[in-house]
Amino acid sequence: MHKAKGKALKVGMLVLASSLVLGACSGGNGSGSSSGSEDGPVDISIMSVFFTPSPPPSNNEVQQKIEEVTNAKLDIQWVSANNYPDRLNVTLASGDLPDIVYIGDPFSSTFRTAVNQGAFWDLSPFLEDYPNLMGTLTDTAWELTRINDGNYGIPRPRPAEADTFFTVRADWLENLGLDMPTTPDELYDVMKAFKEQDPDGNGQQDTIAYAGYVNPENMGSMGLFEQIFLQTTGQSSGSVLWKDVDGELVFAALLPEMREALEYMARGYQEGLFPPDLASLKVSQVRELFQSGRAGLIAEKSGAYETYIQPMKQIWPEMEMTDLVPITQINDHNPAGPGFSGINAIPRSVPEEKVRQILAVYDTWVTDEVFELHRQGVEGVHHTVENGEVVLDTAKIQSDAIESYNQIVYVADPYDSTSKPWFPQEAQDLYRGIQDEKEQTSSVDVSIGVYSETAQTYQPELLKELQDMKTKIILGSEPITAWDAYVERLQANANFVKMAEEMNADYQSRKSQ
Repeated sequence: MHKAKGKALKVGMLVLASSLVLGACSGGNGSGSSSGSEDGPVDISIMSVFFTPSPPPSNNEVQQKIEEVTNAKLDIQWVSANNYPDRLNVTLASGDLPDIVYIGDPFSSTFRTAVNQGAFWDLSPFLEDYPNLMGTLTDTAWELTRINDGNYGIPRPRPAEADTFFTVRADWLENLGLDMPTTPDELYDVMKAFKEQDPDGNGQQDTIAYAGYVNPENMGSMGLFEQIFLQTTGQSSGSVLWKDVDGELVFAALLPEMREALEYMARGYQEGLFPPDLASLKVSQVRELFQSGRAGLIAEKSGAYETYIQPMKQIWPEMEMTDLVPITQINDHNPAGPGFSGINAIPRSVPEEKVRQILAVYDTWVTDEVFELHRQGVEGVHHTVENGEVVLDTAKIQSDAIESYNQIVYVADPYDSTSKPWFPQEAQDLYRGIQDEKEQTSSVDVSIGVYSETAQTYQPELLKELQDMKTKIILGSEPITAWDAYVERLQANANFVKMAEEMNADYQSRKSQ
């Protein structure tokens, strides 16, 4: 059964790659769009993701201003984060691509295959002509997103510190007389109290502990439990795949700490600390659990807390933003981000002349004059200036979802994942101080960008099998001994052994550079 599944995946990727190459040859939306004249705006079609409740309204004032300053006309397909992976797969398979495509994981088998088939532009030969773009985006983002020694997209830099970790209702801790947890056992005790001791004081036992979820491909936010046991950061999916053990990359599933993490989660699920439907929840539903006060913990960055505090204050007017607190570390660990979050790639269906025009638009867009629009919008619409001070209309900023433009162009601020200029000063000071503390214990995924040819065909099947087994253990449909048997089979798998050897060879090569 597994062999047949693997064969189907391999065939699917070949079909996808062929579609992309055909699209590159025949031309999709990219070649069909007007490239503009020397004086007129360049038409740019974009498919991007949004995380806000709704996307920016079409033809809003911020986009108009961006277009005016960059001499561009933007046709943006905004796709919800809930649906983006499926939409991306459909779009890639069609070969009919916009000029710019957001790729969340540039090291996925699908995208690597497309790159190897020549379906996307290597931008490296052009970049020296765009000094703002090269100088404003971080060197880390440019370096870590390279594939085959080329830059096959414009990276989206992100602050490395204060990455997504456990957020706790500090008011619930105070109500129950609990301290901030610092070990897995203390975290478990807090979760159990949140479930059983009426933390919201409504006289009912109607709460769970952690608004977490898994999905068929990865551990989702439940991956944080893997991370605190293995004391290393997982991929953007949350899952921990590899750990450096004495200078060697070891597949995390083989380590005893992974088994401990699974037992921990299985016990928590059995005792009702997690949502009963955690294997089918969408991200938006997880957020709603926390916003409605049914859970006291969630995986989030403090920079996103306004998304939560506004609806929560509608229910509990006395709530303050500082009632939501990022946990500094558990087990001397918290995750550091890789310094980027995906890339924006340009298909080969876009002519070279237009590629240069797109890069010129980016070169202007990253300047302070334009990027400042993402933060404070347009004067008279999203803010006013009083006595030389900018006064933000946060309601208008949020309703227009202007932060969504960060998914297309972003200039890293080291505290941007931690706080926003319009947060109460007390909250800004608290969250920035916690970020400074986190720098002492944070770790990054050491396997970012490490390449194995075998993994390109074998890893998709492996990860689905792996996630299926993890989910069964957590939900209690398989005992922990089934995990032991799975690990034993994995170690005897010739493809797995070859993949691990190739990963280590590339890892050692990268370390020696």
